[in-house]
Amino acid sequence: MLDESRWRPVFETVHDRLLTPVGLRSLAPGHPDYTPKSFGDRRSRDAASHQGTVWGWLIGPFLDAWLKVLPDDRAGARACLDVLIAHLDDFRVGSIAEVFDAEPPFHPRGRIAQAWSVAEVLRCLIRTTDAD
Repeated sequence: MLDESRWRPVFETVHDRLLTPVGLRSLAPGHPDYTPKSFGDRRSRDAASHQGTVWGWLIGPFLDAWLKVLPDDRAGARACLDVLIAHLDDFRVGSIAEVFDAEPPFHPRGRIAQAWSVAEVLRCLIRTTDAD
């Protein structure tokens, strides 16, 4: 879909502007509509959900791109999962929060269990673990 000459610049932009320890921001800081926290009433939370809120499940497509652009750096890609893997025990249910704030300390928000985030972390763990 994207010309190979653009893979690295797109990857680097996403890495530098959207990647957090708990997934990808839905909008980069510096954009006029950027919202660093997802809280308040339902309307406020819904409005923030695509204005910076971090979605854990987006780590999956990002790591797919990582392995396409940097196929010899599975360890670097794997390191992106560390905080999400540790988060699995935060609520004592073995799950990952629905969303996170877009800035440190990346407070979990929404529901405490999001299956697609867990699935993406497990899928990426398999993809980035050495077969040896």
